[in-house]
Amino acid sequence: MTRLVQLMAGAEHGGAEAFFTRLAIALQRAGQEQRVAIRPYAARTAALTAAGIAPIALSFRGGLFDFATRRGLRTLLRDYRPQVVLSWMNRATSLCPRGDFVHVARLGGYYDLKYYRGCDHLIANTRGIADYLMAQGWPAERVHHLPNFPTVASTPSPVAELRPDGPLALALGRLHRNKAFDVLLDALARAPGIHLWLAGEGPERAALESQARKLGLGDRVRFLGWRDDAPALLAACDFLVVPSRREPLGNTIVEAWAAERPVVATETAGPQELIASGETGLLVPAEDADALALTMQRLADDRTLRTRLAAAGHARYRAEFSESRVVAAYQALLAAVAA
Repeated sequence: MTRLVQLMAGAEHGGAEAFFTRLAIALQRAGQEQRVAIRPYAARTAALTAAGIAPIALSFRGGLFDFATRRGLRTLLRDYRPQVVLSWMNRATSLCPRGDFVHVARLGGYYDLKYYRGCDHLIANTRGIADYLMAQGWPAERVHHLPNFPTVASTPSPVAELRPDGPLALALGRLHRNKAFDVLLDALARAPGIHLWLAGEGPERAALESQARKLGLGDRVRFLGWRDDAPALLAACDFLVVPSRREPLGNTIVEAWAAERPVVATETAGPQELIASGETGLLVPAEDADALALTMQRLADDRTLRTRLAAAGHARYRAEFSESRVVAAYQALLAAVAA
């Protein structure tokens, strides 16, 4: 078994951070030998600890004077002697010292590649990102496409008791301009009868709440804050909406497919890579509130369409994005690069 160290310097909440935790726990279940170094956020530490992983807490502040993190990483790598180090995103990658191991970095976006000059291999979680890396000069044999797998609900949740009467749409993500939740609220105002749960936190929350009041949406929209129970929310809704202006990934689409829920999303990089419009979901132009409203209303009114799209999406999830498939792909890659 390949000896692995994972480095995660991300924020308290976020899609990449959540997937890191899922993958580390899934690898542990699969018998992976590993150590992880993370920022000491309580929820992440508790989740890893409960899975039998003893995370090493480092500040990962970065910059020239972050001596403590560099010293901690050198100690970890000297004592554990990993064959592979897997670093997540820019900061952890740039702080990773050189050593007698294979350095693999995982990218979940179109990042500035100056942070990855010392890496031996790169993992992209979409084909589009993999193409970007090769277009920037990385050899194809050192670029690997490995998708994410979603959380799948294992126990019932009381969240369904909060479900309103009538069609319910769900949106998940950081409340940031790139996610275009302002466009979604405009669309909701043009789709009477549909309710919306908006699960996420971020800098746009106050502006979005103000917009909802001005549009007179009232109790048709609920701001749920950051949630760790996406499968339960998806199980309670009728469909997922991904209204992004810019969306390189689309992890929530795979989560919806796993929960057997249909998806309407914008024609941005991640959704376009994932969705065959009319077959595994519906695509609309970005920043087009009228088109989004019409498509949401179409889904709300047509149970047969929702069922058909959900079934096709779920089949795609089982074929490509299940935990067992993705974990096996990661372990095969770790073994190959270590050799």
